[in-house]
Amino acid sequence: MGMLQNKVAIITGASSGIGRAAALLFSAEGAAVVLNARGSEALESIAENIRTKGGRVRVVAGDASRPETHEQMVAEARASFGGLDIAFNNAATVGPIKPLADVAVSEWQETLAVTLTAAFLASRCQIPAMLERGSGAIIFTSSFVGTSVGLPGMAVYASAKAGLMGLVKGITADYGARGIRANALLPGGTDTAMAGDEAQKEWAAGLHAMKRIAQPEEIANAALFLASPMSSFVSGSALFADGGNSAVK
Repeated sequence: MGMLQNKVAIITGASSGIGRAAALLFSAEGAAVVLNARGSEALESIAENIRTKGGRVRVVAGDASRPETHEQMVAEARASFGGLDIAFNNAATVGPIKPLADVAVSEWQETLAVTLTAAFLASRCQIPAMLERGSGAIIFTSSFVGTSVGLPGMAVYASAKAGLMGLVKGITADYGARGIRANALLPGGTDTAMAGDEAQKEWAAGLHAMKRIAQPEEIANAALFLASPMSSFVSGSALFADGGNSAVK
């Protein structure tokens, strides 16, 4: 029996990096998964990987900043697997890397749409489905950037990621008594496409007390904790999985 046996999970940003690692891990732990990203080809490849191992999976390609994408994912979870228990709202974008006064309004709006508004749209659809089951766990991928530190040129990203903490606390206040848990996962630098080239990864490693960046599977393990019964009394919290980054700033 896996830690997520008989559970149904939605994972956004699932085509690569942390989302892909979480999709494979949650499925291995027994969950039926509904996976989302913009590109269908990468999603289908992950889905085929899961199916060959006996897992249950559906794919919904689409833009996470659009409400209909989340409506379709929840509908798929209900129709294919009977409901929804877990949501890992992981989709995000780095946005512009430049001083704030140089940021265009359109760049600000796009970054918040993909990272923060998408999380609102997701929760708005997911919570009613979880209430039907009597409980649920919602996880947002935030960041140490904007919550414990600021980095040059990353004010827009920091604002979007910090906003997720307000969403976590609001959902906890509104729905904690009804069995819904909401938490934020705050990774440090992680070896994904967003981490940049080897020089950028080496620079990021130096920010961490552990002097390395994470592998996506390490962050997925932290997400599994927040999704599983092991964290049954954890809600409204920020879980730093950042290699000690926030501790040494």
